[in-house]
Amino acid sequence: MRLSQMLFVTLREDPAEAEIPSHKLLLRAGYIRRVGSGIYAYLPLMWRVLQKVSQIVREEMDAAGAQECLLPQIQPAELWQESGRWDTYTQAEGIMFALQDRQDRELGLGPTHEEVITAIARDMIRSYRQLPINLYQIQTKFRDEIRPRFGLMRGREFIMKDAYSFSADEADLKAIYSKMHNAYCNILGRCGLAYRAVDADSGAIGGSGSQEFMVLAEAGEDEVLYTEDGNYAANVEKAVSLPADAQPSAFKALEKKETPGTDTIAKLCDCLQCSPTQVVKTVLYEAVYDNGQTILALVSLRGDQAVNEVKLQNELVKLGEGVKGKALIALNVAEAETKWASQPLPLGYIAPDLADSYIQKSKQVYGQFVRLVDQTAVDLKNFVTGANEVGFHQVGVNWKTDIPLPKQVVDIRTALVGDRAVHDPKQTLQTARGIEIGHIFQLGTKYSQALGATYTNEAGKEQPLVMGCYGVGVSRLAQAAVEQSYDDNGMVWPVAIAPYQAIVIIPNGKDSAQVEAAEQLYSELNAAGIETLLDDRTERAGVKFKDADLIGIPYRIVTGRSLKEGKVELVERATHAAHQIALDQVLPTLKEYIAQAISA
Repeated sequence: MRLSQMLFVTLREDPAEAEIPSHKLLLRAGYIRRVGSGIYAYLPLMWRVLQKVSQIVREEMDAAGAQECLLPQIQPAELWQESGRWDTYTQAEGIMFALQDRQDRELGLGPTHEEVITAIARDMIRSYRQLPINLYQIQTKFRDEIRPRFGLMRGREFIMKDAYSFSADEADLKAIYSKMHNAYCNILGRCGLAYRAVDADSGAIGGSGSQEFMVLAEAGEDEVLYTEDGNYAANVEKAVSLPADAQPSAFKALEKKETPGTDTIAKLCDCLQCSPTQVVKTVLYEAVYDNGQTILALVSLRGDQAVNEVKLQNELVKLGEGVKGKALIALNVAEAETKWASQPLPLGYIAPDLADSYIQKSKQVYGQFVRLVDQTAVDLKNFVTGANEVGFHQVGVNWKTDIPLPKQVVDIRTALVGDRAVHDPKQTLQTARGIEIGHIFQLGTKYSQALGATYTNEAGKEQPLVMGCYGVGVSRLAQAAVEQSYDDNGMVWPVAIAPYQAIVIIPNGKDSAQVEAAEQLYSELNAAGIETLLDDRTERAGVKFKDADLIGIPYRIVTGRSLKEGKVELVERATHAAHQIALDQVLPTLKEYIAQAISA
């Protein structure tokens, strides 16, 4: 392609709306154009990148035995109502774009396709002989983000590969899950990206085990905790660890002490001259479910630890006391003013045994506190905790003898950098930032049971299909590649997914020798399968060099002054290394460079 004939406009200044480097560069280099909030046009250079990423994804999915299909983007509300996710996605989380057709039928623009694919499986899969099967598509998705930002990272329209597997049992599911894990590693490796596969929370998709695939980058929204030995990595929402050892308590006898103005751990420890590791703090949460019912949770953990609200939410979904099977739509720390309290709450001074009488009788509020305790608090002896009275704490407290130990002992603490690893206490957790570009889930029978998707086993018995789902953000991956690799001059594309592999630049368009050599190289390289741009614009040489760096083409060939010696300059974008190459050696040299880069 000749740049003189291409829709190609670059900007010298960063657009005001762009916040992170990759977003700025994609806009400046003319890869994308903002049409509306969270809505972008993919311009010719970007579309080539997306096609290359899609092709790598397609090849790896096919190699793993998946079959490509294409599902409808517009989905009937009835399917989502069958799964119980319609209200969650349209009202609670508000992710789905919902609309009505002219017959007043409710529809949604697909943010994901579990319901649609399960309905198809329900209609078409009858026997165990048809299993296992894995179907995938590469398609535009729609999500009504509250705050679209970062360009293609968090937009309202994006390209995604999503796959769905159907198996007869957990063993078959795990086999496909393992194949998908390997396929995702291959995809990221072939795209030339540094990444980590991490244990993750399943979120709104549900299911049991799941893994996220993180492209490592400083601007990543997610924090990854990992060990140097490579045997553990997890999203901070899911990570587990061994905390620092608690200090021995200086308090030997149970005693109630006046502690005015100590509604924080720091103030309390200063007042009592004790370590936060000797304190059991209790935080009161309000959990609201989609049927309008509220559950009140007393969460106790060691004073130096923080509640991991994702872990807490998962525990409350599992418990679901009084609202079993309903979706949890809001989780908030209780404030001083609450509609359900029968009397003023001693916030900041609460003990794990706060009386249930603080809850007014109501149909909307479960009448007993759900009491959860983290293992970090269970192990403490002679600890400090609240006295359920403003301005007072208890010291020298022990579980069971002085205060009941909650029945629900769970992991609800936030793992921290520097904590010891569970698998090897000699290893400590390190941190990195990552951009989530892929997520694989073992769904089990959550959707098949809800939608009645079954098969007949060898014994003739009807069983629910066992499902998995596997997503890759294609457009997100493309921008993540830029976020991982750029410099002060522009993007540095990995060779495998660069829009073009080489660019030939004519510094002086009035020099016939330069033009002739460039035209010859342009034709030869493209004929040999090396995707090459020709910058034949009537711009100054400096402008052309700046644009070539900005758009990040891996190899730049300049037909400049060295032509007098029968040579051209070959510059590697990633390293800025410049080589003087004979004209007849450009093609074999580039072939060698590209082959090495793609196989690395």
